[in-house]
Amino acid sequence: MTRAVRIDQHGGPEELKIVDVQVGDPGPGEVRIRHHAIGLNFIDIYQRSGLYPLTMPLHLGMEGAGVIEAVGEGVTHLRVGDRAAYASQPPGSYCEVRVMPAKCVCVLPEGISFETGAAMMLKGLTAQYLLKKTLPVEGLQAGDHVLFHAAAGGVGLIACQWAKALGLQLIGTAGSDAKCALALANGAAHAINYSREDFAARVKEITGGRGVKVVYDSVGKDTWDKSLDCLRPFGLMASFGNASGPVAPFAPGSLGNKGSLYVTRQTLFTHIATRESTQAMADDLFKVVLSGEVKIHIEQRFKLEEVQAAHRALEARQTTGCTILTL
Repeated sequence: MTRAVRIDQHGGPEELKIVDVQVGDPGPGEVRIRHHAIGLNFIDIYQRSGLYPLTMPLHLGMEGAGVIEAVGEGVTHLRVGDRAAYASQPPGSYCEVRVMPAKCVCVLPEGISFETGAAMMLKGLTAQYLLKKTLPVEGLQAGDHVLFHAAAGGVGLIACQWAKALGLQLIGTAGSDAKCALALANGAAHAINYSREDFAARVKEITGGRGVKVVYDSVGKDTWDKSLDCLRPFGLMASFGNASGPVAPFAPGSLGNKGSLYVTRQTLFTHIATRESTQAMADDLFKVVLSGEVKIHIEQRFKLEEVQAAHRALEARQTTGCTILTL
C-alpha cells in the first residue's frame, strides 16, 4: 500500500484527499518508481478544477523523481536502482510509489538532486521546446528580443536563464516589482510589472517600435490581445497555458491586419510523444543544468499531506520559481 492524492470530482483544493492505494508490479513497458520528491505545475490546477476535464477518480501530478524499484518487460533504458526523473502522462505523481509508463522516465544524472529533478522536468522540458523548437518563421538569432509572460514562475525563471545563455534579449513580465527583480536576477534583459505598466507600450519602447519576434504566453485571457500588439510582422504568438483563463475566440483576419502574424498552441506532451524525443530534450536540459548556466530555484516545499495548501498558493500566484512536494 502507498499514500496517494486523489480527487473524486472536479473542484477546489478541498477536493484533494490523501488515500491508501495498492501498487502492483509493472507490466510491459512500465516501471515502478518510489518518489523522493514531486513537482507541482499549473496543469495540475487545470486538471483539478475541470478546465482540462478528466475521468474520475483522478490521481494528480505530472512530474517526479526517485528510484526505480521494478522494471517491466521490454524496458531497456532503465534498471532497478536507477535514479530517475520524469514529466509524463497519465497523471499520478502525487504519491509515494507508482507504476507508470517507462517511455518518458529518464535516468537522472548523479550531479542533479532528486528535488531538483522533480522540480525541473516538466518546466525545464517546456522551456526547452519553447526556446529551441517553437520558433518564429524567421528564426531566432543572438540579440533578438522575445517576450515571456510570467517570467518569475517555474518555467519563466528557467527560460530567463536559458535565453540569456542563447544570447537572446528576453523581456519578462510579472505581477510585482519583486517578481520583476527576480526575473532580472535570472537573466532577463528587461522586466515589466504588468500590474502598473502597459506592457505592449513598454515592449515597443524597448524594441525601438519594432516589436518582438515571438511572445511566449502561459497566462492566456488577460494578456492575449496586447501580446499580439507586441509582435513585429511575421511574428509568432506561442500560447502554452491559461493561468488567467482560456483565450476567447478571435477572428483570424485580425492576424493579417496586425502584420501577417502566426499563432500556435503548444503542449509538452506532443513534444515528448516518443522515447527518442523525450531523451533528446532531457539530455539538452541536463546539460544546461549541469553546466550551471541554468539553476533550478525551488522556492516552496510542502509535505505531501499539505497538498491543499500548495494548490492554494500556486493558484493565487503567491509562488515564485518551482514548488515541490516532499515525502
